[in-house]
Amino acid sequence: MSRWGEQPLTIDDIRWLYTRHGPALLLYARTYVTHAGGAEDAIQAVFLKLLSGKYFITGNAAAYLYRSVKNEAMNDRRRRLREMPLVEEARWFRGDGQTDGAQALMLEQAIKELPDDQRDVVVMRVWSGMTFEEVAEATGVSVNTAASRYRYGLERLREKLGARGINKEEKR
Repeated sequence: MSRWGEQPLTIDDIRWLYTRHGPALLLYARTYVTHAGGAEDAIQAVFLKLLSGKYFITGNAAAYLYRSVKNEAMNDRRRRLREMPLVEEARWFRGDGQTDGAQALMLEQAIKELPDDQRDVVVMRVWSGMTFEEVAEATGVSVNTAASRYRYGLERLREKLGARGINKEEKR
C-alpha cells in the first residue's frame, strides 16, 4: 500500500497513512521547528490538502509525506523567524518512567546537532521504518547516498551520546 495512483485518496487511505506515518512525521517536523504547534500545523496542512481531493500522491506515499511535511515545516519556520524569536516548547521524547528524562533530552539534543541531511535519513529510517529506496526518493538522492548519510548520522549520534555518558549497556 505504498504506491498510489493519480486519483483522489479515500478517507480510509488518508486515515491509514496518518496512522502509519503520523508520529514519525511529527518527530520529523519537530526537527525543523522548535515548537510542537508548528510541527502539528505542518502535518495538519499536508493531510488537509490530501483530504481536499485536489492533491494526489504519485509514487511512494511516505516519500511524498516527508517532502510535504518538510516544506510545510520550513514555511512555518520562515514565517516565525520573521515574526518573533523561536522559543523552546515541548520535548520530542518522553522518559520511560524509569529515568528522569535526561537521556531523552540528550537524544533530542544529539539529533538536533546532526546536519539536516543526516538527521532526515536517520528519522525516516528509525522512526518511520522507511527503506533506503524510500528515503532516497523522499530526499532526492541516490540509495547509496541515503545509506551513507544514515551510517554517518548514526556514527555521529553514537559519538555525541557517548560523550554525554550514554552507552549501550545503560539502555537495557
